[in-house]
Amino acid sequence: MNKIIGITMGDPSGIGPEVILKSFLNKKIKLGKYLVIGDYEVIAFYNKKLNLNVKLENISNYEEINNSTETLSVLNLGLVEIKNLKIGEVNLSSGNAAFQYLKKAIELAMDGKISGIVTAPLNKEAINKAGHHYSGHTEILAHYTSTKDYAMLLYDEKLSTIHVSTHVSLKEAIERTKKERIETVIELADKTFKKLGFKNPRIAVAGLNPHSGENGLFGMEEIDEIIPAIKSSRSKKINVEGPIPPDTVFLKATKGNYDVVVSMYHDQGHVPLKLLGFHSGVNITVGLPIVRTSVDHGTAFEIAGKNVANEESMVNAINLAHQLSNDLVH
Repeated sequence: MNKIIGITMGDPSGIGPEVILKSFLNKKIKLGKYLVIGDYEVIAFYNKKLNLNVKLENISNYEEINNSTETLSVLNLGLVEIKNLKIGEVNLSSGNAAFQYLKKAIELAMDGKISGIVTAPLNKEAINKAGHHYSGHTEILAHYTSTKDYAMLLYDEKLSTIHVSTHVSLKEAIERTKKERIETVIELADKTFKKLGFKNPRIAVAGLNPHSGENGLFGMEEIDEIIPAIKSSRSKKINVEGPIPPDTVFLKATKGNYDVVVSMYHDQGHVPLKLLGFHSGVNITVGLPIVRTSVDHGTAFEIAGKNVANEESMVNAINLAHQLSNDLVH
C-alpha cells in the first residue's frame, strides 16, 4: 500500500467537499492515495451536483481501502443526511460532523494508518454551537495529540509567517508576548523550514509595537521579551534577526531577505499573507507528532455549492503534506 494522506471533509455546508473533489482532478496534485474522512453521501451529492465525475469509493472502515490512486476513497462516518444538509449556513449538525471528521483523522494518524492530515475548512461558530468549545483546528489537534508547544505557520512561495499567538483577543495576544513562547516559535520555524529543504533558514522576528517600540518609547515588550528571545535563539546557532518593525518586515521577506517571519499575533501575520496568497497559502500546524496541513481559507458559505470555489490552496496543502510526511515535523 502506498502511503495514505487523509483529508477531512470539513464543514459539509461549506466549500470543503467541492475543493477536495476539484483537487483530485487538478493536474498539479501529487500522485498518491487519498482517503477522505467524512460522509460519502455528501461527497457523492456534490460530485453529482457540480458534474465533477470523480471516481469515488465508499468504505465503512479503514481496512476496506483499496490501492488505486485513480479512486478517491471516502471513509463514511454517516453523520449527515442529504435531506437535512443546509448548504451555505451555520448549522449545528454540520459543525458536529466537521469536529468528528477531524477527531477520527487524528486517531488514524496517531495509529500510523495515515501519514498526514489535510483539513478542509470548518466553521468555528458551528462547532461551538455543537458543544465543541475550541477556537479552531489548531487547538483541537493540540488537545487530542497532547501537544504543549505548537504554532500556526502560514506557508506560501511568496511569503511565510509563523505566529506567537493566534485565536485570542488583541489584549491577550499582547499579554502572551513572552520570551519563552517567542523562543519556542523561533525554534519551531527553524526545524520546520529545515525539513522543507532550507539548510539555514533565515528567520525574521516582527516587533509587536510600532517601530518595534522605538527603544521603549512606544512600548517595552521588544526590550523585555522579544530581544532576549532572539539573543537566546542565536546562542543555539539559529539564523534569526529582529525585532524588525512590523510595517517593513513583510516587505523585506517578499524581497527575498527572509524565508519566514515570526508574527506576534494573528492579524499581524494573516493580513499580509492573505493579501499575497489568499488562494495559494497553506496552514501548517507545527510541533505536532503528526503532519497536518490545511487550506488557508474559511468555509465560504456564500459560494458553497455554486461550483466557483478555488482549489489551489487545497492542492498546495495536499502536496505539502506529502513532502512533510517524508520526515515528520517535531
